[in-house]
Amino acid sequence: MQESWTTSYTGEGVAVGLDLLLAVDPANGRRAGLEHALRAAVRDGRLPPGTRLPSSRTLAVELGLARGTVTAAYEQLVSEGHLVSRTGSSTRVAGRVRPGPVDLPAELGGGLPLDLRPGTPDVTTFPTMVWLRATRRALATAPYTVHGYGDPRGRVELRTALSDYLARTRGVVSRPEQIVVTTGYQQELGLLAVVARARGLRTVAMEDPGLDFHREVVARAGLRVVALPVDAVGARSDQLTTARYRSVGAVVVTPAHQYPTGVPMRPGRRRALAEWAVATGGLVVEDDYDGEFRYDRQPVGALQGMAPEHVVYVGSASKTLGPGVRLGWAVLPPPLVEEVVEAKRHLDGQTASVAQLALADLLATHAYDRHVRACRQRYRRRREHLVEQLRAADAGRGRLELPGIAAGLQTLVPLPDRSPREADLLEAAAARGLALTGLRGHWHRPSGRPEGLVVGFAAPPSHRFAEAVAVLADLLA
Repeated sequence: MQESWTTSYTGEGVAVGLDLLLAVDPANGRRAGLEHALRAAVRDGRLPPGTRLPSSRTLAVELGLARGTVTAAYEQLVSEGHLVSRTGSSTRVAGRVRPGPVDLPAELGGGLPLDLRPGTPDVTTFPTMVWLRATRRALATAPYTVHGYGDPRGRVELRTALSDYLARTRGVVSRPEQIVVTTGYQQELGLLAVVARARGLRTVAMEDPGLDFHREVVARAGLRVVALPVDAVGARSDQLTTARYRSVGAVVVTPAHQYPTGVPMRPGRRRALAEWAVATGGLVVEDDYDGEFRYDRQPVGALQGMAPEHVVYVGSASKTLGPGVRLGWAVLPPPLVEEVVEAKRHLDGQTASVAQLALADLLATHAYDRHVRACRQRYRRRREHLVEQLRAADAGRGRLELPGIAAGLQTLVPLPDRSPREADLLEAAAARGLALTGLRGHWHRPSGRPEGLVVGFAAPPSHRFAEAVAVLADLLA
Protein backbone atom coordinates (compact mmCIF):
# COMPACT_ATOMS: atom_id res chain seq x y z
CA MET A 1 0.00 0.00 0.00
CA GLN A 2 1.38 3.40 -1.02
CA GLU A 3 1.63 6.21 1.50
CA SER A 4 1.03 9.67 0.01
CA TRP A 5 2.14 13.05 1.27
CA THR A 6 0.68 16.32 0.06
CA THR A 7 1.60 19.52 1.90
CA SER A 8 2.59 23.14 1.56
CA TYR A 9 5.83 24.06 3.25
CA THR A 10 8.93 26.15 3.77
CA GLY A 11 12.04 24.62 5.28
CA GLU A 12 10.36 24.76 8.69
CA GLY A 13 7.14 23.14 7.51
CA VAL A 14 5.14 26.39 7.53
CA ALA A 15 2.47 26.48 4.79
CA VAL A 16 3.32 28.86 1.94
CA GLY A 17 1.30 27.38 -0.94
CA LEU A 18 3.75 24.93 -2.54
CA ASP A 19 1.95 21.59 -2.92
CA LEU A 20 3.62 18.31 -3.81
CA LEU A 21 2.25 14.79 -3.95
CA LEU A 22 4.71 12.04 -3.03
CA ALA A 23 3.46 8.48 -3.38
CA VAL A 24 5.79 6.31 -1.27
CA ASP A 25 5.60 2.61 -2.14
CA PRO A 26 6.98 0.60 0.84
CA ALA A 27 7.05 -2.69 -1.11
CA ASN A 28 10.87 -2.65 -1.15
CA GLY A 29 11.25 -0.81 2.13
CA ARG A 30 10.12 2.63 3.24
CA ARG A 31 13.48 4.28 2.75
CA ALA A 32 13.79 2.92 -0.83
CA GLY A 33 10.21 3.94 -1.53
CA LEU A 34 10.85 7.51 -0.34
CA GLU A 35 14.07 7.72 -2.34
CA HIS A 36 12.26 6.59 -5.48
CA ALA A 37 9.41 9.08 -4.98
CA LEU A 38 11.75 12.03 -4.41
CA ARG A 39 14.02 11.01 -7.27
CA ALA A 40 11.05 10.83 -9.65
CA ALA A 41 9.75 14.24 -8.51
CA VAL A 42 13.15 15.80 -9.22
CA ARG A 43 13.59 14.12 -12.61
CA ASP A 44 10.14 15.00 -13.96
CA GLY A 45 10.39 18.62 -12.83
CA ARG A 46 7.77 18.60 -10.08
CA LEU A 47 10.61 19.65 -7.77
CA PRO A 48 12.51 22.26 -9.82
CA PRO A 49 16.16 23.19 -9.15
CA GLY A 50 16.55 25.33 -6.03
CA THR A 51 13.37 24.11 -4.35
CA ARG A 52 13.80 23.97 -0.57
CA LEU A 53 12.61 20.69 0.91
CA PRO A 54 10.97 20.31 4.32
CA SER A 55 13.19 19.33 7.22
CA SER A 56 13.63 15.63 7.86
CA ARG A 57 11.57 16.05 11.05
CA THR A 58 8.65 17.72 9.21
CA LEU A 59 8.61 15.22 6.35
CA ALA A 60 8.83 12.31 8.77
CA VAL A 61 5.74 13.59 10.61
CA GLU A 62 3.84 14.16 7.36
CA LEU A 63 4.57 10.65 6.06
CA GLY A 64 4.46 8.81 9.35
CA LEU A 65 8.05 7.62 8.93
CA ALA A 66 10.98 7.51 11.29
CA ARG A 67 13.10 10.64 11.09
CA GLY A 68 16.18 8.48 10.46
CA THR A 69 14.48 6.99 7.38
CA VAL A 70 13.97 10.45 5.89
CA THR A 71 17.50 11.55 6.79
CA ALA A 72 18.99 8.47 5.12
CA ALA A 73 16.89 9.05 1.97
CA TYR A 74 18.04 12.68 1.79
CA GLU A 75 21.68 11.63 2.21
CA GLN A 76 21.38 9.07 -0.59
CA LEU A 77 19.94 11.64 -3.01
CA VAL A 78 22.64 14.13 -2.02
CA SER A 79 25.27 11.53 -2.90
CA GLU A 80 23.58 10.98 -6.28
CA GLY A 81 23.61 14.71 -7.00
CA HIS A 82 19.85 15.18 -6.98
CA LEU A 83 19.89 17.20 -3.75
CA VAL A 84 22.37 19.54 -2.07
CA SER A 85 22.76 20.07 1.66
CA ARG A 86 25.01 22.38 3.64
CA THR A 87 25.56 22.53 7.38
CA GLY A 88 23.18 25.02 8.95
CA SER A 89 21.12 25.28 5.78
CA SER A 90 18.08 23.46 4.41
CA THR A 91 18.20 20.66 1.85
CA ARG A 92 17.47 21.85 -1.68
CA VAL A 93 17.05 20.36 -5.13
CA ALA A 94 20.34 20.57 -7.01
CA GLY A 95 20.72 22.64 -10.15
CA ARG A 96 20.76 20.68 -13.37
CA VAL A 97 22.83 21.10 -16.51
CA ARG A 98 20.70 22.85 -19.09
CA PRO A 99 19.76 20.50 -21.93
CA GLY A 100 20.96 21.31 -25.41
CA PRO A 101 18.67 22.90 -27.99
CA VAL A 102 15.87 20.67 -29.20
CA ASP A 103 14.80 20.67 -32.83
CA LEU A 104 11.14 21.58 -33.02
CA PRO A 105 8.77 21.85 -35.97
CA ALA A 106 8.55 25.40 -37.29
CA GLU A 107 5.09 25.98 -35.86
CA LEU A 108 6.33 25.03 -32.37
CA GLY A 109 9.81 26.49 -32.52
CA GLY A 110 8.73 29.93 -33.67
CA GLY A 111 9.18 29.48 -37.42
CA LEU A 112 11.07 31.88 -39.64
CA PRO A 113 12.02 35.35 -38.36
CA LEU A 114 10.08 37.18 -41.11
CA ASP A 115 6.45 36.34 -41.75
CA LEU A 116 4.18 37.48 -44.57
CA ARG A 117 1.68 34.67 -44.33
CA PRO A 118 -2.02 35.56 -44.32
CA GLY A 119 -4.51 34.87 -41.58
CA THR A 120 -2.99 36.62 -38.55
CA PRO A 121 -3.10 40.29 -37.49
CA ASP A 122 -0.24 42.14 -35.84
CA VAL A 123 -0.78 40.81 -32.32
CA THR A 124 1.49 43.51 -30.88
CA THR A 125 -1.47 45.86 -31.40
CA PHE A 126 -3.61 43.96 -28.90
CA PRO A 127 -5.18 46.62 -26.62
CA THR A 128 -3.85 45.18 -23.39
CA MET A 129 -4.72 48.03 -21.04
CA VAL A 130 -8.16 48.50 -22.61
CA TRP A 131 -8.82 44.78 -22.22
CA LEU A 132 -7.68 44.84 -18.59
CA ARG A 133 -9.96 47.76 -17.76
CA ALA A 134 -12.87 46.06 -19.50
CA THR A 135 -12.22 42.85 -17.58
CA ARG A 136 -12.06 44.70 -14.26
CA ARG A 137 -15.33 46.54 -14.95
CA ALA A 138 -17.02 43.32 -16.05
CA LEU A 139 -15.89 41.35 -12.99
CA ALA A 140 -16.81 44.17 -10.62
CA THR A 141 -20.45 43.99 -11.68
CA ALA A 142 -20.85 40.37 -12.79
CA PRO A 143 -22.76 37.90 -10.60
CA TYR A 144 -20.75 35.10 -9.02
CA THR A 145 -22.49 32.68 -11.39
CA VAL A 146 -20.23 33.95 -14.18
CA HIS A 147 -17.59 31.53 -12.85
CA GLY A 148 -19.90 28.51 -13.11
CA TYR A 149 -21.38 26.59 -16.00
CA GLY A 150 -23.37 28.82 -18.31
CA ASP A 151 -25.57 28.96 -21.37
CA PRO A 152 -24.00 27.24 -24.40
CA ARG A 153 -25.27 30.17 -26.46
CA GLY A 154 -22.87 32.47 -24.63
CA ARG A 155 -23.31 35.35 -22.21
CA VAL A 156 -26.40 37.41 -22.94
CA GLU A 157 -24.35 40.59 -22.41
CA LEU A 158 -22.11 39.72 -25.36
CA ARG A 159 -24.93 38.46 -27.56
CA THR A 160 -26.83 41.69 -27.01
CA ALA A 161 -23.77 43.84 -27.74
CA LEU A 162 -22.99 41.79 -30.86
CA SER A 163 -26.54 42.13 -32.16
CA ASP A 164 -26.26 45.93 -31.96
CA TYR A 165 -22.72 46.08 -33.34
CA LEU A 166 -23.32 43.78 -36.31
CA ALA A 167 -26.51 45.60 -37.27
CA ARG A 168 -24.71 48.94 -37.13
CA THR A 169 -21.48 48.00 -38.91
CA ARG A 170 -22.35 45.05 -41.15
CA GLY A 171 -26.09 45.26 -41.78
CA VAL A 172 -26.78 41.93 -40.07
CA VAL A 173 -30.40 41.28 -39.09
CA SER A 174 -30.51 39.48 -35.74
CA ARG A 175 -31.76 39.25 -32.20
CA PRO A 176 -29.55 38.19 -29.27
CA GLU A 177 -31.31 34.81 -29.02
CA GLN A 178 -30.18 33.99 -32.60
CA ILE A 179 -26.50 34.36 -31.75
CA VAL A 180 -24.26 31.56 -30.49
CA VAL A 181 -20.83 32.50 -29.13
CA THR A 182 -18.01 30.13 -30.09
CA THR A 183 -14.24 29.84 -29.94
CA GLY A 184 -13.89 31.00 -33.55
CA TYR A 185 -14.68 30.22 -37.17
CA GLN A 186 -13.27 26.71 -37.10
CA GLN A 187 -15.71 25.72 -34.35
CA GLU A 188 -18.59 27.52 -36.05
CA LEU A 189 -17.98 25.67 -39.32
CA GLY A 190 -17.58 22.35 -37.52
CA LEU A 191 -20.82 22.79 -35.57
CA LEU A 192 -22.75 23.72 -38.71
CA ALA A 193 -21.32 20.72 -40.57
CA VAL A 194 -22.39 18.37 -37.76
CA VAL A 195 -25.90 19.83 -37.71
CA ALA A 196 -26.17 19.71 -41.50
CA ARG A 197 -25.14 16.06 -41.53
CA ALA A 198 -27.69 15.24 -38.83
CA ARG A 199 -30.35 16.93 -40.97
CA GLY A 200 -29.55 14.61 -43.87
CA LEU A 201 -27.47 16.99 -45.93
CA ARG A 202 -24.64 15.26 -47.78
CA THR A 203 -22.96 17.76 -50.15
CA VAL A 204 -21.51 21.22 -49.54
CA ALA A 205 -20.16 23.63 -52.15
CA MET A 206 -17.08 25.61 -51.15
CA GLU A 207 -15.16 28.28 -53.02
CA ASP A 208 -12.35 27.28 -55.37
CA PRO A 209 -9.78 28.53 -54.49
CA GLY A 210 -10.35 28.58 -50.76
CA LEU A 211 -8.66 27.55 -47.54
CA ASP A 212 -7.95 23.82 -47.64
CA PHE A 213 -8.21 23.46 -43.87
CA HIS A 214 -11.81 24.62 -43.93
CA ARG A 215 -12.60 21.95 -46.50
CA GLU A 216 -11.08 19.38 -44.15
CA VAL A 217 -13.31 20.57 -41.27
CA VAL A 218 -16.41 19.99 -43.41
CA ALA A 219 -15.17 16.67 -44.75
CA ARG A 220 -14.41 15.35 -41.26
CA ALA A 221 -18.10 15.76 -40.43
CA GLY A 222 -18.86 13.24 -43.18
CA LEU A 223 -19.91 15.70 -45.88
CA ARG A 224 -18.81 15.70 -49.51
CA VAL A 225 -17.21 18.94 -50.69
CA VAL A 226 -17.60 20.15 -54.28
CA ALA A 227 -15.77 23.11 -55.82
CA LEU A 228 -17.61 26.35 -56.59
CA PRO A 229 -15.42 28.33 -58.99
CA VAL A 230 -14.39 31.91 -58.23
CA ASP A 231 -13.74 34.48 -60.96
CA ALA A 232 -13.12 38.22 -61.07
CA VAL A 233 -16.57 39.04 -59.62
CA GLY A 234 -16.75 36.40 -56.90
CA ALA A 235 -18.02 32.87 -56.39
CA ARG A 236 -20.03 31.51 -59.34
CA SER A 237 -23.35 31.34 -57.53
CA ASP A 238 -25.03 31.49 -60.94
CA GLN A 239 -23.92 27.89 -61.49
CA LEU A 240 -25.79 26.49 -58.49
CA THR A 241 -28.90 25.87 -60.60
CA THR A 242 -27.01 23.58 -62.99
CA ALA A 243 -27.11 19.78 -62.86
CA ARG A 244 -23.64 19.56 -61.33
CA TYR A 245 -24.86 21.17 -58.09
CA ARG A 246 -28.23 19.45 -57.86
CA SER A 247 -27.24 17.56 -54.68
CA VAL A 248 -25.77 20.63 -52.92
CA GLY A 249 -27.63 21.60 -49.77
CA ALA A 250 -25.26 24.24 -48.39
CA VAL A 251 -22.74 26.75 -49.74
CA VAL A 252 -19.81 28.29 -47.82
CA VAL A 253 -18.67 31.68 -49.16
CA THR A 254 -16.60 34.76 -48.28
CA PRO A 255 -18.67 37.36 -50.17
CA ALA A 256 -17.28 40.62 -48.73
CA HIS A 257 -13.64 39.78 -49.47
CA GLN A 258 -13.07 36.39 -51.07
CA TYR A 259 -10.19 34.40 -49.66
CA PRO A 260 -7.60 34.18 -51.14
CA THR A 261 -8.33 36.20 -54.33
CA GLY A 262 -9.68 39.22 -52.43
CA VAL A 263 -12.51 40.00 -54.88
CA PRO A 264 -15.91 41.01 -53.47
CA MET A 265 -18.99 39.18 -54.72
CA ARG A 266 -20.86 41.43 -57.11
CA PRO A 267 -24.52 42.30 -56.46
CA GLY A 268 -25.83 40.02 -59.21
CA ARG A 269 -23.99 37.01 -57.76
CA ARG A 270 -25.21 37.88 -54.25
CA ARG A 271 -28.80 37.99 -55.46
CA ALA A 272 -28.39 34.70 -57.29
CA LEU A 273 -27.04 33.05 -54.14
CA ALA A 274 -29.87 34.39 -51.97
CA GLU A 275 -32.46 33.32 -54.55
CA TRP A 276 -30.97 29.82 -54.73
CA ALA A 277 -31.18 29.48 -50.95
CA VAL A 278 -34.82 30.65 -50.83
CA ALA A 279 -35.91 28.52 -53.77
CA THR A 280 -34.23 25.29 -52.62
CA GLY A 281 -34.30 25.71 -48.85
CA GLY A 282 -30.53 25.55 -48.98
CA LEU A 283 -28.19 27.02 -46.38
CA VAL A 284 -25.55 29.69 -47.00
CA VAL A 285 -22.65 30.08 -44.57
CA GLU A 286 -21.26 33.62 -44.85
CA ASP A 287 -17.72 33.86 -43.51
CA ASP A 288 -17.10 37.55 -42.82
CA TYR A 289 -13.56 37.01 -41.64
CA ASP A 290 -12.15 40.54 -42.17
CA GLY A 291 -15.14 42.72 -43.01
CA GLU A 292 -13.92 45.55 -40.74
CA PHE A 293 -10.90 46.31 -42.94
CA ARG A 294 -11.42 48.26 -46.15
CA TYR A 295 -9.35 51.06 -47.65
CA ASP A 296 -10.27 52.19 -51.17
CA ARG A 297 -13.91 51.15 -51.36
CA GLN A 298 -17.10 51.39 -49.38
CA PRO A 299 -17.77 48.51 -46.99
CA VAL A 300 -19.77 45.65 -48.49
CA GLY A 301 -22.73 44.85 -46.27
CA ALA A 302 -23.42 41.34 -45.10
CA LEU A 303 -25.19 38.96 -47.47
CA GLN A 304 -27.20 37.78 -44.47
CA GLY A 305 -29.39 40.89 -44.69
CA MET A 306 -30.74 39.70 -48.05
CA ALA A 307 -32.01 36.33 -46.77
CA PRO A 308 -31.75 36.12 -42.97
CA GLU A 309 -33.87 32.94 -42.85
CA HIS A 310 -31.37 31.07 -45.02
CA VAL A 311 -27.95 32.60 -44.26
CA VAL A 312 -25.71 31.88 -41.27
CA TYR A 313 -23.47 34.86 -40.65
CA VAL A 314 -20.19 33.94 -38.89
CA GLY A 315 -17.41 36.16 -37.63
CA SER A 316 -14.75 36.35 -34.95
CA ALA A 317 -12.34 38.60 -33.10
CA SER A 318 -9.35 36.77 -34.59
CA LYS A 319 -8.45 39.46 -37.14
CA THR A 320 -9.38 42.49 -35.01
CA LEU A 321 -8.01 41.53 -31.58
CA GLY A 322 -6.06 38.33 -32.17
CA PRO A 323 -6.58 34.58 -32.57
CA GLY A 324 -5.59 34.02 -28.93
CA VAL A 325 -8.79 35.66 -27.73
CA ARG A 326 -10.75 32.62 -29.03
CA LEU A 327 -14.09 34.35 -29.49
CA GLY A 328 -16.38 34.02 -32.48
CA TRP A 329 -20.08 34.29 -33.20
CA ALA A 330 -22.67 32.73 -35.45
CA VAL A 331 -25.94 34.49 -36.29
CA LEU A 332 -28.36 31.68 -37.06
CA PRO A 333 -31.75 31.41 -38.76
CA PRO A 334 -34.21 30.65 -35.91
CA PRO A 335 -34.88 27.01 -36.95
CA LEU A 336 -31.16 26.20 -36.58
CA VAL A 337 -30.54 27.74 -33.18
CA GLU A 338 -31.49 24.85 -30.90
CA GLU A 339 -29.68 22.27 -33.03
CA VAL A 340 -26.45 24.27 -33.06
CA VAL A 341 -26.75 24.97 -29.32
CA GLU A 342 -27.17 21.26 -28.65
CA ALA A 343 -24.11 20.45 -30.77
CA LYS A 344 -22.15 23.09 -28.88
CA ARG A 345 -23.33 21.69 -25.55
CA HIS A 346 -21.95 18.26 -26.44
CA LEU A 347 -18.71 19.63 -27.90
CA ASP A 348 -17.38 21.87 -25.12
CA GLY A 349 -20.34 23.13 -23.14
CA GLN A 350 -19.60 26.84 -23.33
CA THR A 351 -17.09 29.49 -24.28
CA ALA A 352 -14.99 31.28 -21.63
CA SER A 353 -17.37 33.61 -19.77
CA VAL A 354 -14.97 36.28 -18.48
CA ALA A 355 -13.54 36.92 -21.95
CA GLN A 356 -17.08 37.26 -23.26
CA LEU A 357 -17.86 39.91 -20.67
CA ALA A 358 -14.69 41.82 -21.54
CA LEU A 359 -15.55 41.85 -25.24
CA ALA A 360 -19.12 42.89 -24.44
CA ASP A 361 -17.71 45.85 -22.51
CA LEU A 362 -15.44 46.82 -25.42
CA LEU A 363 -18.40 46.75 -27.79
CA ALA A 364 -20.76 48.65 -25.47
CA THR A 365 -18.23 51.43 -24.77
CA HIS A 366 -17.15 51.61 -28.45
CA ALA A 367 -13.56 50.84 -27.45
CA TYR A 368 -13.74 48.01 -30.00
CA ASP A 369 -14.64 50.52 -32.76
CA ARG A 370 -11.73 52.75 -31.78
CA HIS A 371 -9.33 49.82 -31.83
CA VAL A 372 -10.55 48.70 -35.26
CA ARG A 373 -10.15 52.22 -36.67
CA ALA A 374 -6.59 52.46 -35.34
CA CYS A 375 -5.72 49.07 -36.84
CA ARG A 376 -7.32 50.06 -40.14
CA GLN A 377 -5.02 53.06 -40.40
CA ARG A 378 -1.98 50.98 -39.49
CA TYR A 379 -2.80 48.32 -42.09
CA ARG A 380 -3.56 50.96 -44.73
CA ARG A 381 -0.02 52.32 -44.34
CA ARG A 382 1.41 48.82 -44.54
CA ARG A 383 -0.61 48.06 -47.65
CA GLU A 384 0.65 51.22 -49.35
CA HIS A 385 4.25 50.36 -48.50
CA LEU A 386 3.79 46.82 -49.83
CA VAL A 387 2.26 48.02 -53.11
CA GLU A 388 4.99 50.65 -53.57
CA GLN A 389 7.80 48.15 -53.05
CA LEU A 390 6.28 45.45 -55.26
CA ARG A 391 5.64 47.90 -58.09
CA ALA A 392 9.22 49.09 -57.83
CA ALA A 393 10.34 45.47 -58.08
CA ASP A 394 8.18 45.03 -61.18
CA ALA A 395 10.08 47.96 -62.72
CA GLY A 396 7.32 48.85 -65.17
CA ARG A 397 7.22 45.42 -66.80
CA GLY A 398 3.48 45.22 -66.28
CA ARG A 399 3.59 41.77 -64.72
CA LEU A 400 2.29 42.78 -61.31
CA GLU A 401 -1.35 42.29 -60.44
CA LEU A 402 -2.67 42.71 -56.90
CA PRO A 403 -6.35 41.78 -56.86
CA GLY A 404 -8.35 42.43 -53.73
CA ILE A 405 -5.89 44.94 -52.26
CA ALA A 406 -8.67 47.47 -51.61
CA ALA A 407 -9.71 45.61 -48.45
CA GLY A 408 -8.59 42.96 -46.00
CA LEU A 409 -5.23 41.92 -44.64
CA GLN A 410 -3.75 40.05 -47.59
CA THR A 411 -3.32 40.23 -51.34
CA LEU A 412 -2.83 37.64 -54.04
CA VAL A 413 0.28 38.00 -56.21
CA PRO A 414 -0.35 35.85 -59.32
CA LEU A 415 2.77 34.44 -60.94
CA PRO A 416 3.08 35.01 -64.72
CA ASP A 417 3.80 32.00 -66.90
CA ARG A 418 7.47 32.89 -67.37
CA SER A 419 8.19 33.69 -63.73
CA PRO A 420 9.88 31.31 -61.27
CA ARG A 421 7.60 28.58 -60.02
CA GLU A 422 5.70 28.95 -56.78
CA ALA A 423 7.57 26.14 -55.02
CA ASP A 424 10.94 27.66 -55.97
CA LEU A 425 9.93 31.06 -54.64
CA LEU A 426 8.71 29.58 -51.37
CA GLU A 427 11.98 27.68 -50.96
CA ALA A 428 14.07 30.76 -51.78
CA ALA A 429 12.04 32.85 -49.34
CA ALA A 430 12.50 30.31 -46.55
CA ALA A 431 16.25 30.29 -47.18
CA ARG A 432 16.22 34.03 -46.51
CA GLY A 433 14.12 33.72 -43.37
CA LEU A 434 10.79 34.73 -44.92
CA ALA A 435 7.63 32.68 -44.44
CA LEU A 436 5.21 32.86 -47.38
CA THR A 437 2.07 31.01 -48.44
CA GLY A 438 1.52 29.72 -51.96
CA LEU A 439 -1.73 29.67 -53.90
CA ARG A 440 -1.38 26.08 -55.04
CA GLY A 441 -2.69 24.49 -51.84
CA HIS A 442 -5.89 26.57 -52.00
CA TRP A 443 -7.20 24.84 -55.14
CA HIS A 444 -9.48 21.84 -54.75
CA ARG A 445 -7.42 20.16 -57.50
CA PRO A 446 -4.10 22.00 -57.88
CA SER A 447 -2.90 20.26 -61.03
CA GLY A 448 -2.77 22.71 -63.92
CA ARG A 449 -4.16 25.62 -61.93
CA PRO A 450 -2.54 29.09 -61.75
CA GLU A 451 0.19 29.64 -59.19
CA GLY A 452 0.81 32.62 -56.96
CA LEU A 453 1.65 33.94 -53.52
CA VAL A 454 -0.94 34.87 -50.90
CA VAL A 455 0.81 37.72 -49.09
CA GLY A 456 -0.41 38.83 -45.68
CA PHE A 457 0.73 42.29 -44.63
CA ALA A 458 -0.67 42.33 -41.09
CA ALA A 459 1.29 39.71 -39.15
CA PRO A 460 4.83 41.11 -38.74
CA PRO A 461 5.48 43.48 -35.86
CA SER A 462 6.28 47.00 -37.03
CA HIS A 463 10.04 46.67 -36.65
CA ARG A 464 10.17 43.64 -39.01
CA PHE A 465 7.59 44.62 -41.61
CA ALA A 466 9.79 46.71 -43.93
CA GLU A 467 12.51 44.06 -43.86
CA ALA A 468 10.03 41.32 -44.76
CA VAL A 469 8.62 43.33 -47.67
CA ALA A 470 12.13 44.11 -48.92
CA VAL A 471 12.99 40.41 -49.05
CA LEU A 472 9.75 39.67 -50.90
CA ALA A 473 10.32 42.47 -53.42
CA ASP A 474 13.86 41.28 -54.06
CA LEU A 475 12.64 37.75 -54.72
CA LEU A 476 9.95 38.90 -57.14
CA ALA A 477 12.36 41.26 -58.93
